[in-house]
Amino acid sequence: MSNGKIVRILTIFSGISLPVLMAGQVGPAPVNSYQPLAPASAQPTEGQFQGSVPQGQATPNAIPLTLDGAIARGLKANLGLLVSEQADRDSKAIRIRALAGLLPTVTGAVTENVDQINLKTFGFNFNFPGFNIPSVVGPFHYNEARAYAKVPILDLAQRRNFQATRERDKAAELSIKDARDLVVEAVGNSYLKIIADGALVLSTQAQVNTAQVLFDRASDQKKAGTSPGIDVLRSQVELKRQQQLLLAEQNQLEKDKLMLGRVIGLPPGQQFTVADPNPDVPLEAMSLADALHQAYEHRSDYQAAQASVRAAELAKRAARSQWYPTITAEGNYGVSGTDFTESHGVFSFLAGLNFNVYDGGKIKADVLQADVILTNRRNDVENLRGQIDYQVRSSLLDLKSAQDQVDVAKSNVTLANETLTQARDRFSAGVADNLEVVQAQQSVASAEQDLINAQYQNNLARVELARSLGLAEEGVRGYFSKGQPGQPAAPAPQP
Repeated sequence: MSNGKIVRILTIFSGISLPVLMAGQVGPAPVNSYQPLAPASAQPTEGQFQGSVPQGQATPNAIPLTLDGAIARGLKANLGLLVSEQADRDSKAIRIRALAGLLPTVTGAVTENVDQINLKTFGFNFNFPGFNIPSVVGPFHYNEARAYAKVPILDLAQRRNFQATRERDKAAELSIKDARDLVVEAVGNSYLKIIADGALVLSTQAQVNTAQVLFDRASDQKKAGTSPGIDVLRSQVELKRQQQLLLAEQNQLEKDKLMLGRVIGLPPGQQFTVADPNPDVPLEAMSLADALHQAYEHRSDYQAAQASVRAAELAKRAARSQWYPTITAEGNYGVSGTDFTESHGVFSFLAGLNFNVYDGGKIKADVLQADVILTNRRNDVENLRGQIDYQVRSSLLDLKSAQDQVDVAKSNVTLANETLTQARDRFSAGVADNLEVVQAQQSVASAEQDLINAQYQNNLARVELARSLGLAEEGVRGYFSKGQPGQPAAPAPQP
């Protein structure tokens, strides 16, 4: 055999066969593809529900804004809801990633290989007398096109991990519903605060007008010599006090309007007007037991917390499942040759049963960590259950108290106005000085402010009750919109 033939044989053997075998080799599969679930995205904080992403451009004219319109804007632009929606998207991404670990993966590759090999590195050290065999062969080349596939046949840890991500996905979707309720609550509170501010401004403006009339009358009577100068000073002090209150309340009204604009995402600088949302809609009586039943049935945050517990239970089972064997299959198929016109099919296949023997305590640590998370989630559920009970009871008490306060405040306003009328008559008749009138006017102002505050607290209690029942989005419209079709009956505390 000539030297040239031996070189060609060794070149073919070492340059083509060995690289092809090495390229097609399938390594041992991992025992499982378990990874602890990534932490869920942070849910929105309370402060984020007071912010928004402004929508559109401000118009030169003030726009009318009803309670329903404000809620609709808030559900589109409120920052807390937007953050919650992005957390839901992140949860879906985690679920898709976990699902990918259970599905086959297929990849492909087309390669052009150029090699020069030192045969001695492969254990070939030929030394035949009379033959000059080189130890280095090449350079030579070959082409290859292959498809690679990996199929996880059985992996309980990854399967249960995926089941945990589905429960977390449900919790994220329920958190969006809860975020919508929180937006409605924030919008309702801000809107009703503006209504109360507007009522205070109107009431104080009326007191300013009354104080102005009293001051003018005292000034005229002093000029006529029928009233002392102290009456003029006293009425002037009362006028200035009411004017100062009016300025403060007007400023507070504008600030609260700015806050509502932030909550619902109005363009900066957009002016708007509000309308009283008809707070006199009667409420159906509801017992405490019925209210608690509705709350536990409808509160999305409570349902989301329960879903989080189920997810934590599955995550703990997934961690334990790392002790179970896994079954995987891997393989590839393709063509290889000095060029694709002279190629031949090549393939490799591997199926294996893989199991843990010793992992240094990693699985134990994973189980312990999962148990800590599960315990925290269970504690969160029990805490939330108690919180819901407290919120429902408090809301019912606040609503009953606020309704009674409104009735008392209305009666007090009537009595204060009668007292002011009599004081004016006595002052006009000259049988009393204007001190009695000033005191009566202050009593009227105080009574009207008490009535406005009681009405605001009554409205606020309705919003808080709807939130505590988990029906904020449906309930607030039902509490404040008489005669709207499709609105649920508004519950109220049973006497």
